[in-house]
Amino acid sequence: MAKGFPVVALTGPRQSGKTTLAKSLFKEKPFVSLENPDEREFALRDPQRFFQRFPSGAILDEVQRCPELLSWLQGWVDERGIMGDVVLTGSAQFDLLAGITQTLAGRVGRVELLPLSAAELLAASKAPSDLNATLFKGGYPALYDRDISPQDWFANYIATYLERDVRQLIAVRDLTQFQTFVKMCAARTGQLLNLASLGADCGITSVTAKQWLSVLQASYIVTLLKPHHRNFGRRLVKAPKLYFCVVGLAAWLLDIRDAATLDTHAARGALFETHVIGELMKQRLNAGQALDLCFWRDNVGHEVVVLIDNAQGLQALEIKSRSTFANDWTDGLKKWQKFAGDESIQPSLVYGGTASYAREGVHVWG
Repeated sequence: MAKGFPVVALTGPRQSGKTTLAKSLFKEKPFVSLENPDEREFALRDPQRFFQRFPSGAILDEVQRCPELLSWLQGWVDERGIMGDVVLTGSAQFDLLAGITQTLAGRVGRVELLPLSAAELLAASKAPSDLNATLFKGGYPALYDRDISPQDWFANYIATYLERDVRQLIAVRDLTQFQTFVKMCAARTGQLLNLASLGADCGITSVTAKQWLSVLQASYIVTLLKPHHRNFGRRLVKAPKLYFCVVGLAAWLLDIRDAATLDTHAARGALFETHVIGELMKQRLNAGQALDLCFWRDNVGHEVVVLIDNAQGLQALEIKSRSTFANDWTDGLKKWQKFAGDESIQPSLVYGGTASYAREGVHVWG
């Protein structure tokens, strides 16, 4: 991106490693955080002199704190004509993307960074010892490079990020009501989204629930998986499915305070599904690919948990949390293949075990 655009925008949730990555890749550029009140005031008061300090470009951290600066940035990079000149980071998509769309169209390459993937943790010899620990901790880098418990870290993350930044975006007056809303979203991870039901459980309207949910999406707390548009001669559900972007955060919001609890917790299957969806998202974003994941479900209950539309065809993926393979796990995939016909390519199944093999025409991954 830095070779083809004068500006690179690195977005993602707070504490996902954006600043660390930007500093690592662009060591020669000075770093300025617009969280700093002095820097922010300088940028607002005299943007021209603010930019003149950076003859070799700069990394501007948390740029959503000063969206007015983007208009000046447009003229500055146009005049200089240097690729990879400025690196922007931000953790709130609403403000940042609005500014990028309006002022930096055609000048910015956007990269999204989610927390650490299982492959990255494995490569760094930091992977949790078992599946329960993986679901409990998630992938936030801070949980792997310092001596802090997930309980303490997530409690502070919720307080300093969700309850401060996210509330500011939507001007929530009742903090308790918003906390309940976030927890109710966690309880629905892996489920079809019903805004009316979600709002009713929190004492808010479906319109307010939609507004609050859109902010959680923009803040990389949750994501919505859309239903696939092809019906293959069958009536389909039209509601999206709700997932948390980081499984450890969902587990904490469900009051899970140790990994052992997940052995018998009712939400273990939903959390494992959330984990796999999150890994697929990270895999595609890290490879610079579009997040073209969806699901398929008809009105009588036939379902494909994940459907990937690629050049070869439609690839179906089933997700099961148990560690022992069950013969009926492939039934849904086989039915899907009959519906999709020639458009379907060899399906896959991810489960909570450790072995990987091919079985009955399905790739099984542990």
